[in-house]
Amino acid sequence: MITIYIDVLLVLNIYVNYFLLCMTARLTHSPLKTFRCAAAAVYGSLFSLLILLPPLGTLLNTVIKLLSAVSITAAAFGFYGWYRLMMNSAAFFVSNLMLAGAVYALDAHFPSDMMLVENSSVYIDFSLAALVVSTAAVYAAVRIMRTIADKAADGCGLYSITVRWNDRIFMLNGIADTGNTLVDLFTGVPVIVCDDSVFGKVDISALPKGVRLIPCSTISKNGVIPVFRPDEIIIDDISKGRKVPVNAMIGLAGSSGKAIFNPRLLS
Repeated sequence: MITIYIDVLLVLNIYVNYFLLCMTARLTHSPLKTFRCAAAAVYGSLFSLLILLPPLGTLLNTVIKLLSAVSITAAAFGFYGWYRLMMNSAAFFVSNLMLAGAVYALDAHFPSDMMLVENSSVYIDFSLAALVVSTAAVYAAVRIMRTIADKAADGCGLYSITVRWNDRIFMLNGIADTGNTLVDLFTGVPVIVCDDSVFGKVDISALPKGVRLIPCSTISKNGVIPVFRPDEIIIDDISKGRKVPVNAMIGLAGSSGKAIFNPRLLS
């Protein structure tokens, strides 16, 4: 019979929850601060103690998993409306199911006395050093693949962006920049940052209908910018001769005379 060490159980689940939250952030395009992610991962690891209880049954396990997913994602991402919370919770829950399926598959093909799965919690009896090395290797691999993908998506193309809003049409030169990871906190929709002088200054003390403020951080300062969803956005990739309608919001900031977007919008 396998012996469960509480410290190994908790640390293992902290690591797992941390990476599941990062996966959730990627799936829903949600901003995620490192400290909040780590704190939520620690909180989520407490649910792994369910493995010490007698079998709870499929229904009760599912209910507990759903409630834990909602509370963990709320702790990690904050509350920006029920739609946003449910979307993050669903992505986190699906990520958990994918991980559980992978663990069951490994256990079925490579039976081991070192692995125990009970009440939807997983315990693997190996050293903390092995855990650190393995997760560091996975993290490095993910970072390398992301860097390669970002460079491939960035390219050096020429872009023109057309925005149609309230029966008016605005045209700006576009800049593809993987550093623009800004998204709307309520919907997760990417934000294209545009020169506010093109659209006209927006008085934040009396925002027009459909315009709201979201936090925005740059290298030099932090603040808020007005964003809105226009009727249509089309990115013209001039170098490749194609026009792509995109689902995005417009953020008004700066005076570059250009529109800065993440090239993944063209994927």
